[in-house]
Amino acid sequence: MAIGVFDSGVGGLTVHRELVARFPERDFVYFADQARGAIGGKTGEEIVELTREGCTTLFDAGASLVVLACNTASAVALRRLQQTWIPGLKAHYGRPVNVLGIIVPTIEAATGLPWTYEADKSAKDDKIEAIDILGVFSTAATAMSRVYEIEIDKRREDLAVFSEPCPGLAGLIELGATPEELTVVVQEHVDALRRRIGRHPDTAILGCTHYEIIADLFAQALPAGTNLIHQPTAVADALERYFAQHPEYDLGSSGRRDFLTSGTPGPQSELVSQFWGAPLTFSPTP
Repeated sequence: MAIGVFDSGVGGLTVHRELVARFPERDFVYFADQARGAIGGKTGEEIVELTREGCTTLFDAGASLVVLACNTASAVALRRLQQTWIPGLKAHYGRPVNVLGIIVPTIEAATGLPWTYEADKSAKDDKIEAIDILGVFSTAATAMSRVYEIEIDKRREDLAVFSEPCPGLAGLIELGATPEELTVVVQEHVDALRRRIGRHPDTAILGCTHYEIIADLFAQALPAGTNLIHQPTAVADALERYFAQHPEYDLGSSGRRDFLTSGTPGPQSELVSQFWGAPLTFSPTP
Protein backbone atom coordinates (compact mmCIF):
# COMPACT_ATOMS: atom_id res chain seq x y z
CA MET A 1 0.00 0.00 0.00
CA ALA A 2 1.06 3.61 -0.45
CA ILE A 3 0.61 7.19 0.68
CA GLY A 4 -1.56 9.00 -1.84
CA VAL A 5 -1.23 12.74 -2.45
CA PHE A 6 -4.02 14.58 -4.27
CA ASP A 7 -4.23 18.01 -5.86
CA SER A 8 -6.01 19.54 -8.81
CA GLY A 9 -2.62 20.09 -10.42
CA VAL A 10 1.08 20.40 -9.68
CA GLY A 11 0.85 22.55 -6.55
CA GLY A 12 0.58 19.49 -4.33
CA LEU A 13 4.05 18.47 -5.44
CA THR A 14 5.34 20.94 -2.87
CA VAL A 15 3.83 18.80 -0.11
CA HIS A 16 4.65 15.56 -1.90
CA ARG A 17 8.34 16.44 -2.16
CA GLU A 18 8.59 17.15 1.57
CA LEU A 19 6.78 13.92 2.45
CA VAL A 20 9.08 11.87 0.22
CA ALA A 21 12.10 13.49 1.86
CA ARG A 22 10.71 12.78 5.34
CA PHE A 23 9.57 9.20 4.60
CA PRO A 24 11.89 7.96 1.82
CA GLU A 25 11.18 4.28 2.49
CA ARG A 26 7.42 4.68 1.99
CA ASP A 27 5.61 4.09 -1.30
CA PHE A 28 3.92 7.14 -2.83
CA VAL A 29 1.42 7.79 -5.59
CA TYR A 30 0.62 11.37 -6.64
CA PHE A 31 -2.52 12.29 -8.59
CA ALA A 32 -2.93 15.63 -10.36
CA ASP A 33 -6.50 16.08 -11.61
CA GLN A 34 -5.34 18.45 -14.34
CA ALA A 35 -8.22 17.68 -16.70
CA ARG A 36 -10.64 19.49 -14.35
CA GLY A 37 -8.42 22.52 -13.77
CA ALA A 38 -7.94 24.48 -10.54
CA ILE A 39 -10.86 23.96 -8.14
CA GLY A 40 -10.55 27.23 -6.22
CA GLY A 41 -13.31 28.88 -8.25
CA LYS A 42 -15.80 25.99 -8.25
CA THR A 43 -18.92 25.55 -6.12
CA GLY A 44 -18.85 23.70 -2.82
CA GLU A 45 -20.68 20.68 -4.23
CA GLU A 46 -18.33 20.52 -7.20
CA ILE A 47 -15.31 20.65 -4.89
CA VAL A 48 -16.67 17.82 -2.72
CA GLU A 49 -17.39 15.61 -5.73
CA LEU A 50 -14.05 16.28 -7.46
CA THR A 51 -12.19 15.59 -4.22
CA ARG A 52 -14.08 12.33 -3.69
CA GLU A 53 -13.29 11.22 -7.23
CA GLY A 54 -9.63 12.14 -6.80
CA CYS A 55 -9.37 10.15 -3.58
CA THR A 56 -11.08 7.18 -5.25
CA THR A 57 -8.45 7.26 -8.01
CA LEU A 58 -5.71 7.06 -5.38
CA PHE A 59 -7.38 4.32 -3.33
CA ASP A 60 -7.86 2.30 -6.52
CA ALA A 61 -4.16 2.84 -7.28
CA GLY A 62 -3.21 1.24 -3.97
CA ALA A 63 -3.14 4.11 -1.49
CA SER A 64 -4.36 3.50 2.05
CA LEU A 65 -3.86 7.04 3.32
CA VAL A 66 -4.58 10.06 1.12
CA VAL A 67 -3.27 13.54 1.89
CA LEU A 68 -5.27 16.36 0.32
CA ALA A 69 -2.40 18.63 -0.73
CA CYS A 70 -4.94 21.32 -1.56
CA ASN A 71 -6.25 23.99 0.80
CA THR A 72 -9.55 24.33 -1.06
CA ALA A 73 -10.31 20.61 -0.88
CA SER A 74 -9.23 20.51 2.77
CA ALA A 75 -11.36 23.53 3.69
CA VAL A 76 -14.50 22.62 1.76
CA ALA A 77 -14.62 18.84 1.30
CA LEU A 78 -12.54 17.05 3.94
CA ARG A 79 -14.87 17.03 6.93
CA ARG A 80 -17.84 15.91 4.86
CA LEU A 81 -15.88 13.07 3.26
CA GLN A 82 -14.51 11.94 6.62
CA GLN A 83 -17.98 11.90 8.18
CA THR A 84 -20.14 10.50 5.37
CA TRP A 85 -17.90 8.64 2.93
CA ILE A 86 -14.75 7.25 4.54
CA PRO A 87 -16.53 5.07 7.17
CA GLY A 88 -17.92 2.77 4.48
CA LEU A 89 -14.71 2.37 2.50
CA LYS A 90 -12.81 0.02 4.80
CA ALA A 91 -15.14 -2.87 3.97
CA HIS A 92 -15.04 -2.00 0.27
CA TYR A 93 -11.24 -2.05 0.03
CA GLY A 94 -10.60 -4.59 2.78
CA ARG A 95 -7.98 -2.42 4.45
CA PRO A 96 -7.77 0.70 6.62
CA VAL A 97 -8.24 3.87 4.57
CA ASN A 98 -8.40 7.53 5.52
CA VAL A 99 -8.12 11.03 4.11
CA LEU A 100 -6.20 13.83 5.82
CA GLY A 101 -5.98 17.53 4.98
CA ILE A 102 -3.44 20.31 5.32
CA ILE A 103 -5.45 23.02 7.09
CA VAL A 104 -5.06 21.56 10.60
CA PRO A 105 -1.23 21.24 10.46
CA THR A 106 -0.98 24.77 9.03
CA ILE A 107 -3.08 26.27 11.81
CA GLU A 108 -1.07 24.37 14.42
CA ALA A 109 2.13 25.82 12.91
CA ALA A 110 0.69 29.35 12.74
CA THR A 111 -0.64 29.37 16.31
CA GLY A 112 1.99 27.20 17.98
CA LEU A 113 -0.89 25.30 19.59
CA PRO A 114 -2.34 21.80 19.12
CA TRP A 115 -5.59 21.50 17.18
CA THR A 116 -7.43 20.33 20.30
CA TYR A 117 -6.70 23.61 22.13
CA GLU A 118 -9.36 26.30 22.37
CA ALA A 119 -8.88 29.57 24.25
CA ASP A 120 -11.12 30.23 27.25
CA LYS A 121 -12.90 33.35 26.03
CA SER A 122 -14.93 33.64 29.21
CA ALA A 123 -11.81 34.85 31.02
CA LYS A 124 -11.49 38.52 30.08
CA ASP A 125 -9.19 39.67 32.88
CA ASP A 126 -6.03 39.67 30.83
CA LYS A 127 -5.80 42.61 28.46
CA ILE A 128 -4.28 41.80 25.09
CA GLU A 129 -1.36 44.19 24.80
CA ALA A 130 -0.56 43.67 21.12
CA ILE A 131 -2.19 42.17 18.06
CA ASP A 132 -0.13 40.46 15.38
CA ILE A 133 -1.43 40.42 11.83
CA LEU A 134 -1.52 37.13 9.92
CA GLY A 135 -2.18 37.30 6.19
CA VAL A 136 -3.45 34.32 4.21
CA PHE A 137 -2.95 34.29 0.44
CA SER A 138 -5.39 31.73 -0.96
CA THR A 139 -7.89 30.76 -3.62
CA ALA A 140 -11.31 32.41 -3.63
CA ALA A 141 -12.99 29.27 -2.25
CA THR A 142 -10.59 28.97 0.68
CA ALA A 143 -10.99 32.67 1.48
CA MET A 144 -14.80 32.38 1.33
CA SER A 145 -14.75 29.42 3.73
CA ARG A 146 -13.06 31.66 6.35
CA VAL A 147 -11.56 28.51 7.83
CA TYR A 148 -8.34 30.24 8.84
CA GLU A 149 -10.11 33.19 10.45
CA ILE A 150 -12.56 30.98 12.35
CA GLU A 151 -10.15 28.33 13.59
CA ILE A 152 -7.28 30.65 14.51
CA ASP A 153 -9.62 32.99 16.41
CA LYS A 154 -10.68 30.01 18.55
CA ARG A 155 -7.09 29.57 19.67
CA ARG A 156 -5.31 32.93 19.55
CA GLU A 157 -7.13 36.17 20.33
CA ASP A 158 -3.87 38.04 19.83
CA LEU A 159 -3.77 37.10 16.12
CA ALA A 160 -5.89 39.00 13.60
CA VAL A 161 -6.31 37.03 10.37
CA PHE A 162 -6.95 38.57 6.96
CA SER A 163 -7.33 36.51 3.79
CA GLU A 164 -6.37 37.80 0.35
CA PRO A 165 -8.00 35.75 -2.44
CA CYS A 166 -5.76 35.38 -5.47
CA PRO A 167 -8.07 34.17 -8.26
CA GLY A 168 -6.23 32.83 -11.27
CA LEU A 169 -2.79 32.65 -9.67
CA ALA A 170 -2.80 28.87 -9.28
CA GLY A 171 -3.82 28.55 -12.91
CA LEU A 172 -0.94 30.75 -14.04
CA ILE A 173 1.51 28.59 -12.11
CA GLU A 174 -0.07 25.46 -13.55
CA LEU A 175 0.37 26.80 -17.08
CA GLY A 176 4.03 27.63 -16.48
CA ALA A 177 3.83 31.43 -16.50
CA THR A 178 7.16 33.25 -16.47
CA PRO A 179 8.65 34.53 -13.20
CA GLU A 180 8.21 38.07 -14.52
CA GLU A 181 4.47 37.54 -15.07
CA LEU A 182 4.05 35.90 -11.68
CA THR A 183 6.01 38.63 -9.90
CA VAL A 184 3.53 41.25 -11.09
CA VAL A 185 0.52 39.25 -9.90
CA VAL A 186 2.06 38.43 -6.51
CA GLN A 187 2.98 42.08 -5.92
CA GLU A 188 -0.58 43.16 -6.77
CA HIS A 189 -2.02 40.86 -4.10
CA VAL A 190 0.56 41.77 -1.47
CA ASP A 191 -0.21 45.46 -2.09
CA ALA A 192 -3.97 44.82 -2.00
CA LEU A 193 -3.70 43.14 1.40
CA ARG A 194 -1.55 45.98 2.74
CA ARG A 195 -4.07 48.60 1.60
CA ARG A 196 -6.94 46.69 3.19
CA ILE A 197 -5.39 46.26 6.64
CA GLY A 198 -3.25 49.39 6.70
CA ARG A 199 0.10 47.62 6.94
CA HIS A 200 1.90 44.45 5.95
CA PRO A 201 1.23 41.26 7.93
CA ASP A 202 3.71 40.04 10.52
CA THR A 203 3.22 36.45 9.36
CA ALA A 204 1.91 35.08 6.07
CA ILE A 205 0.43 31.73 5.11
CA LEU A 206 0.68 30.66 1.49
CA GLY A 207 -2.76 29.07 1.61
CA CYS A 208 -2.57 27.30 -1.74
CA THR A 209 0.06 24.65 -2.36
CA HIS A 210 0.70 26.08 -5.83
CA TYR A 211 1.99 29.25 -4.17
CA GLU A 212 4.78 27.36 -2.41
CA ILE A 213 6.35 26.84 -5.86
CA ILE A 214 6.84 30.62 -6.02
CA ALA A 215 7.42 31.20 -2.30
CA ASP A 216 10.52 33.19 -3.21
CA LEU A 217 8.37 35.72 -5.10
CA PHE A 218 6.12 36.20 -2.06
CA ALA A 219 9.20 36.61 0.14
CA GLN A 220 10.50 39.30 -2.22
CA ALA A 221 7.17 41.14 -2.30
CA LEU A 222 6.72 41.13 1.48
CA PRO A 223 8.97 43.13 3.83
CA ALA A 224 12.18 41.48 4.96
CA GLY A 225 11.62 39.52 8.15
CA THR A 226 8.01 38.56 7.42
CA ASN A 227 7.49 35.08 8.81
CA LEU A 228 6.28 32.66 6.11
CA ILE A 229 4.45 29.53 7.27
CA HIS A 230 5.54 26.70 4.97
CA GLN A 231 2.76 24.13 4.64
CA PRO A 232 4.91 21.22 3.38
CA THR A 233 6.98 21.21 6.57
CA ALA A 234 3.91 21.55 8.78
CA VAL A 235 2.17 18.66 7.00
CA ALA A 236 5.20 16.37 7.23
CA ASP A 237 5.52 17.10 10.96
CA ALA A 238 1.84 16.28 11.49
CA LEU A 239 2.04 13.08 9.44
CA GLU A 240 4.99 11.92 11.50
CA ARG A 241 2.84 12.26 14.62
CA TYR A 242 -0.08 10.54 12.89
CA PHE A 243 2.00 7.49 11.95
CA ALA A 244 3.17 7.15 15.55
CA GLN A 245 -0.47 6.93 16.66
CA HIS A 246 -1.75 4.79 13.76
CA PRO A 247 0.57 1.81 13.13
CA GLU A 248 -2.25 0.00 11.31
CA TYR A 249 -1.38 1.70 8.03
CA ASP A 250 0.86 -0.47 5.86
CA LEU A 251 2.27 2.10 3.48
CA GLY A 252 4.89 0.04 1.69
CA SER A 253 8.65 0.02 2.01
CA SER A 254 9.96 -0.24 -1.55
CA GLY A 255 10.27 3.50 -2.15
CA ARG A 256 7.91 3.33 -5.15
CA ARG A 257 7.06 6.69 -6.78
CA ASP A 258 4.12 7.02 -9.19
CA PHE A 259 2.85 10.24 -10.75
CA LEU A 260 -0.61 10.19 -12.34
CA THR A 261 -2.63 12.82 -14.20
CA SER A 262 -6.13 13.01 -15.61
CA GLY A 263 -4.82 15.55 -18.10
CA THR A 264 -2.22 15.24 -20.83
CA PRO A 265 0.49 12.80 -19.73
CA GLY A 266 4.15 13.51 -20.29
CA PRO A 267 6.64 16.13 -19.13
CA GLN A 268 5.45 18.97 -16.93
CA SER A 269 6.26 22.65 -17.41
CA GLU A 270 9.73 24.10 -17.06
CA LEU A 271 8.60 25.91 -13.90
CA VAL A 272 7.63 22.60 -12.29
CA SER A 273 10.83 20.90 -13.42
CA GLN A 274 12.89 23.72 -11.92
CA PHE A 275 11.03 23.40 -8.63
CA TRP A 276 11.28 19.60 -8.59
CA GLY A 277 14.96 19.70 -9.49
CA ALA A 278 14.64 17.39 -12.49
CA PRO A 279 12.29 16.78 -15.43
CA LEU A 280 9.05 15.27 -14.18
CA THR A 281 6.81 13.05 -16.31
CA PHE A 282 3.25 12.03 -15.43
CA SER A 283 1.47 8.85 -16.53
CA PRO A 284 -2.22 8.77 -17.49
CA THR A 285 -4.75 7.52 -14.97
CA PRO A 286 -5.96 3.96 -15.71
